[in-house]
Amino acid sequence: MIRTLTATLVGASLALCASAAASADLPATGWPAPFGGSFSANFTVATEYTQSGISQTQLTPAVQAGLDYRGPTLEAPVPLWLYASLWGSNIDFPGIGSGAEIQVLGGLKGRLLDRKLSFDIGYVEHVYPGLLDVTGASLDYGEISLSLGYNFGFATLGARVRYSGNGIADSGVSWNRRLLAAVPLPFLKVNDRISFEAYGSVGNVWIEKPLAAGIPSPDYWYWQFGIITHLYGIDLNLAYTDTNIEPAGCQYTRYCSARVFAALTKVF
Repeated sequence: MIRTLTATLVGASLALCASAAASADLPATGWPAPFGGSFSANFTVATEYTQSGISQTQLTPAVQAGLDYRGPTLEAPVPLWLYASLWGSNIDFPGIGSGAEIQVLGGLKGRLLDRKLSFDIGYVEHVYPGLLDVTGASLDYGEISLSLGYNFGFATLGARVRYSGNGIADSGVSWNRRLLAAVPLPFLKVNDRISFEAYGSVGNVWIEKPLAAGIPSPDYWYWQFGIITHLYGIDLNLAYTDTNIEPAGCQYTRYCSARVFAALTKVF
């Protein structure tokens, strides 16, 4: 079995992987919601669903959708707001079968230092309706997430840590740590509706019981690099991803190996 622990977030802002659930830092395209907040939705079609460097669809296409709520901004003493999201994708796990992954997210976001420093403290619940491990264990698990980012103008740098007390398929304690950078490419800008940015990320996953999670050792590294084209309200993400898991530890497949994938995302 080949499974991973956590999806990257912030698909609408940095598109760091095709699986990205929306960040709930909602764009102007949203619509009014209760309690002074706003809703937005996102829809993605991708050549595969890749999560922390490992394909979750056995290299086959993925269709994903999400609904996000952002609460009203509280300006004192710093800008703060609550958010909640519901996101889903098709999946196909070797030895288990095909189905769906549902993510339920919620937390607190804010801005500091003239809004250049951002933070996100939240919780993510991963649900796999009707799917069980080959041992009969539930695949469902939850994670606590902490993200920090700083906008330097010429680039945005960020870091994220996710922790689970009992990861996917009762695999015990898990950590997923990731660094990322995104750089606008203004010299390639065509007009106000067509622009480009490059990004890169590197991360490490550590799992207490790796065999239960379907990996050969307690930890592995993953990385991803790509270019996002913002094209008349649609984001095209063309990316390269890889891990340091050897083919023998990935059932001699390319699910953990170097590959290129693409995703089209529209935020409403």
